[in-house]
Amino acid sequence: MKRIYLDYAASTPLYPEVVEAMKPFYSEIYGNPSSIHQFGQEAKKAIESAREKLAELLSCSPEEIVFTSSGTEADNLALEGIAYAKKNKGNHIITTKIEHHAVLHCLKFLGGQGFEVTHLDVNKDGFVNPEDIRSAIKPSTILVSAMHANNEIGTIQPIKEISKITKEKGVAFHTDAVQTVGHIETNVTKLGVDMLALSAHKLYGPKGIGALYIRKGTKIIPLIHGGAQERGRRASTENVPGIVGLGVAAKIAKDKMQEFAITQTELKNMLIDGILSKIKESSINGSRNDRLPNNVNVSIKYIEGESMLLNLDMEGIAAGTGSACSSGSLDPSHVLMAIGLKHELAHGSLRFSLGRLTTKKDIEYVLEKLPQIVNKLRAMSPLYKGEK
Repeated sequence: MKRIYLDYAASTPLYPEVVEAMKPFYSEIYGNPSSIHQFGQEAKKAIESAREKLAELLSCSPEEIVFTSSGTEADNLALEGIAYAKKNKGNHIITTKIEHHAVLHCLKFLGGQGFEVTHLDVNKDGFVNPEDIRSAIKPSTILVSAMHANNEIGTIQPIKEISKITKEKGVAFHTDAVQTVGHIETNVTKLGVDMLALSAHKLYGPKGIGALYIRKGTKIIPLIHGGAQERGRRASTENVPGIVGLGVAAKIAKDKMQEFAITQTELKNMLIDGILSKIKESSINGSRNDRLPNNVNVSIKYIEGESMLLNLDMEGIAAGTGSACSSGSLDPSHVLMAIGLKHELAHGSLRFSLGRLTTKKDIEYVLEKLPQIVNKLRAMSPLYKGEK
């Protein structure tokens, strides 16, 4: 059976070059990077080379990058690190209602530690209004956290406009860029952010490795204690193979990102237009224009997303209904609810996320199978009053 992977927002296949680059660090170059002998220094050199490659992708200094175990850890390090570092200056944090749970759950934890968290609304396309952030800032505000692009609906936030406000007000600004690094430009100087979190496996690198950009001069309290690694900001022996893989993935992303974005945007538009024209009472979620080049999120009335997913899977098509990190939850997506969808429509949503291996034939196959699946499920739905 033909198999088509359209869940690249959940995870991506490694570049062959990434796999080859990592291999020696499992068996040949195995020294501890903190050791002063040659075995250790070989590993240390590889880490610093990877740090330079990632810094080039983000347009920052290598010293401003801290390697972590994941994007989630990077988000937690940013939020808790700033909160505890600035707790004597204030306790108020601002975020949006559509952040990934890596941010929302961490802020919920901080809320239990005495911090006050304001969750801002977004509009029907998923945009937060920068002026709402300005209005929410008060003397006790120490941090603003707003994601670069949403993992479910792909809407790209006005980060530059937000950072102008946070700089003017003297408030630290963190962005979760897990879905954007390697896919659209993430120049931290242009964005104006103080911290930016990323994850390797979202840009064709390995799982188990992420990073946090921390602007020079931004003080944070480490989450993990017990060593001087990462200049004292993240203790623990480094994941050398993972860091090497992230470095190679970052280098390829810098070279290929624009080419991939053009191709994926064409295929994305083909898929969106095809679904909307072939399936009655379907609608696109998120902004049509300011959207990730690989994201398609649609709602289809009268049927459930889980049923569509299972039927797509039986046809060899892998897609998602939202964040892969929430796949075990029966609750409707907090992102879709925040943009104003009703429960039943939020439950009838699908996310297709395209990647570098996606072809026009793949999209044509989806556009052939999905309408058939929708017709079959609607014929069984007590909610559907149309043709059966």
